Amino acid sequence: MEHHAVGHDHGSAGHVTSIRLLVTVFVVLVGLTILTVIANDWPLGSFDIWVALGIACVKATLVSLFFMHMFWDKGFNVFVFLSSFVFSTLFIGFTLMDTTHYQDSIRAFPTSSRPDKDTKTPLETLYPFLFPEAITESPGHPAE
Repeated sequence: MEHHAVGHDHGSAGHVTSIRLLVTVFVVLVGLTILTVIANDWPLGSFDIWVALGIACVKATLVSLFFMHMFWDKGFNVFVFLSSFVFSTLFIGFTLMDTTHYQDSIRAFPTSSRPDKDTKTPLETLYPFLFPEAITESPGHPAE
């Protein structure tokens, strides 16, 4: 008598993608990463975050379509993935829309309430090499 496991098909290896397609997608991802670095230097003002997020969304779409095999997957799985992506985009978008509303409060914060320049934060105490402007003088290296 033959034994068949329900829902388990061990006879196939799933969808096999060609090496050429995977390498092409990889090259496009590297190109988009370089574009992200170059776009960082463009004077876009308040649109710089939107350009960076747009490039990141294109990269995430390529990864999900070809490396996660969503391009060849069942429609319901793609629907679930895309709906989570849409809701994440909405949540981040609403958060970014709110960032300009509290900038006046930050700029109006009194400077007398800020810590003194001589007071080091715990991070500056533990890792002074991360804050070269906080280093006044160390043994063997006089302050410039």
